[in-house]
Amino acid sequence: MIEIKTIRYFELRLPFTASFKHGSAERNETETMIVAITDAEGRIGYGEGCPRSYVTGESIASCDQFYQSHQHAFQKITSLDDLKHYVDEHDAEINNHPAAWCAIELAILDLLAQSMGVPVETLLGLNNQRDQYMYSAVLGDSSPNTFAALYKRYRELGLTDFKIKLSKDVSREKEKLQCLTNDLSEISIRADANNLWLTTTEAIAYLKALDVPFESLEEPIKSNQHQDLMRLADALDRKIVLDESFMRFDQIELLHTKPSIWIANIRVSKMGGILRSLKIIDELLKQGIAITIGAQVGETSLLTRAALLLADVAGHNLSAQEGAFGELLLAHDLFDPVLQFGSGGILKDKTGFRSKPGFGLSLHTSLDTNPYCIAK
Repeated sequence: MIEIKTIRYFELRLPFTASFKHGSAERNETETMIVAITDAEGRIGYGEGCPRSYVTGESIASCDQFYQSHQHAFQKITSLDDLKHYVDEHDAEINNHPAAWCAIELAILDLLAQSMGVPVETLLGLNNQRDQYMYSAVLGDSSPNTFAALYKRYRELGLTDFKIKLSKDVSREKEKLQCLTNDLSEISIRADANNLWLTTTEAIAYLKALDVPFESLEEPIKSNQHQDLMRLADALDRKIVLDESFMRFDQIELLHTKPSIWIANIRVSKMGGILRSLKIIDELLKQGIAITIGAQVGETSLLTRAALLLADVAGHNLSAQEGAFGELLLAHDLFDPVLQFGSGGILKDKTGFRSKPGFGLSLHTSLDTNPYCIAK
């Protein structure tokens, strides 16, 4: 049991080491909410959410409004049962504010686990941890020269799994992707179009003209057109990764007809926290639907840490894992240790953070003195 004394909210604007572009946005800094919750014993739990207008319809402003409207209700949560009850009772509202709620939920889970002196996994009854996690390299929509340089850097690190953000210019994409030609037998590649095309006809024509052996396609057309996506999967003989088109538990029923063609991209912030993500993954496993554990561009190590337990639960259905860019992308990370993949895209627990109470991370510097944190 905990007694929540204070809940504080911070906007995080950390600069990137390089800008990152895809079909829906271009970023050179984070757009993140950090929540710090203090209990009566002085312990502090931290949470993180990444609002994205083109994914969940959220913004920093909408997160602020959500927090101000529900502050008193959050403070009444004292146990894991209370937290689960809140999630069940406010399902529709969390659907509209998943990133905002994610930050609250993570902070409370962190605090509850700390109060028991156990990792979050133990709090949640999860005990099948992987020894290591292999991450994909994500290549944004950049110039051919920039793309080739970054691809070379990842290959020198030993990465073999790549997600490539596409643009509408097929000629530019052909030039950009030439650097992969000699490596196709050694790597796996998938495409993320970020809803570039209006129709399946446009998407099919483009992808056939591009003539690259992508193993799967993520969000090729405008979101939530599941019937059209099934036709596209059949026409191209490729699996379809659902991201913006898969946000909630009730959407699983849309996938029952052909479960083998889908891969569900589960991002902790997008789904509205760990508890909702676990419920969704459990049902996806029952349906035999493949899973990618995704990430929002600009996540700190806290959301990377939260996603590890989802990868554990996904088990053999895990098709790919994204994130853990750490200070490869962020100029600085808020948390210690910095969770960042290394050689081969591998992340291991070298410091024992997974056996520590809560999420096992600590702040590098106080949120109040961090120049990139803005108290709300």
